[in-house]
Amino acid sequence: MEDTIAAISTALGVGAISIIRVSGTNAIQKVNQIFKGANLENAETHTIHYGHIIEDNVPIDEVLVSIMRNPKTFTTEDIVEINCHGGIATTKKILELLLQNGVRLAEPGEFTKRAFLNGRIDLLEAESVMDVISAKTESSRKMAMNQLAGKVSTLIHNLRQKIVDILANIEVNIDYPEYEDIEEMTLSLMKPRIDEIEKEIRHILKESENGKLLKEGIQTSIIGRPNVGKSSLLNALLEEEKAIVTEIEGTTRDTVEGQIILDGIVLNMIDTAGIRETEDIVEKIGVEKSRKLIENSELVLYVINQNQELNEEDRNIIDQLVSKNHILVVNKIDLPSITNLSEYEEKHPIIYMSALENKGIEELKEKIKELFHMNQMENKDMTYLTNARSIAILKNVLVSIEEIKKGIEENQPIDMLEIDLKETWNLLGEIIGEKYQEELLDHLFSQFCVGK
Repeated sequence: MEDTIAAISTALGVGAISIIRVSGTNAIQKVNQIFKGANLENAETHTIHYGHIIEDNVPIDEVLVSIMRNPKTFTTEDIVEINCHGGIATTKKILELLLQNGVRLAEPGEFTKRAFLNGRIDLLEAESVMDVISAKTESSRKMAMNQLAGKVSTLIHNLRQKIVDILANIEVNIDYPEYEDIEEMTLSLMKPRIDEIEKEIRHILKESENGKLLKEGIQTSIIGRPNVGKSSLLNALLEEEKAIVTEIEGTTRDTVEGQIILDGIVLNMIDTAGIRETEDIVEKIGVEKSRKLIENSELVLYVINQNQELNEEDRNIIDQLVSKNHILVVNKIDLPSITNLSEYEEKHPIIYMSALENKGIEELKEKIKELFHMNQMENKDMTYLTNARSIAILKNVLVSIEEIKKGIEENQPIDMLEIDLKETWNLLGEIIGEKYQEELLDHLFSQFCVGK
């Protein structure tokens, strides 16, 4: 990280302002070479300077240049931000001049990667940077900000500290048995401490299920036979004509997608091909996609035409839905009722509606909120793990803790359990980046936008 990097930090296009960010040991010197105004190398930290970016003494643009000296910067290195007029040609030209003067183009996420490697932020906080940028709702923004502020990291640090306290006690007992004033760590003393750690881990994992929903949204599939009103339901929920609606069976041959925000949570809606036996090759592929989506969805809206009797396919799918979050949506209530759902009323939430006449939409939304306890989520502190990497590691930590509990029950020697405790402590360290592999960092930060 001895070199100096630069990148455009604002979206490329026509706008009032563009920002080119430069970070590194020679950041101030390199910008000063193409700047006409005050001598930036003599500038105080956290000051802004008016002037021009020049090439061969010819002005390229009128700019404001912010100077931020190490270590009180995002990367802990010297940082310069050039605020120029927005526009593709001007912005690219200034970046080109920097590269011609020995500055290297930053890789995706490299500024944040430097902040992590220089100890400015931990790995959880680094991951939350992109969560803040990509947040689609107020709830997901609050959650990302909590992680960026270190609240989630504090949970992990506290768990590690509790394990360290146990380890330290064991080490003292082994290495200094003559210290009689130090409590001897026995299996009976260790058990309640391990139980407490396990309880906290389970709580974090449970809460993180909500975090995943807030961050990624709820994968919602609209399933049913042809011509029951799936596309009409999608259009009604989205409040736009997203899907084509006709009286012809098999109109929807592939999935149609859209999003709605419900109490701060995104519903990723997918309208699917009607499930039926068909000889049409294209439609057949769509039907197979629909069947697979039932397994992979977090919420299934199974649409039934009130004016049709249930067939064997309907009954088979409804039976499969018992173990999933789902709602039976009885559509076309404006038509005579033929469907009898009395046998399903106890085990299945049912909403009666008319997508065509926009009746029952609000009742459906309320039922979705109820299924996912959305009203309760809004009142929580939003301190969750939100990414698959950290959640997967914490699940491995839980497995390790369960092994330690098993060892206690089997009266294994303390020094044997100490090995498992150290491994648990190391796993927790992977979550916040106390321990990491270069390949992990390369993969993680490659998903960031350039200039961040």
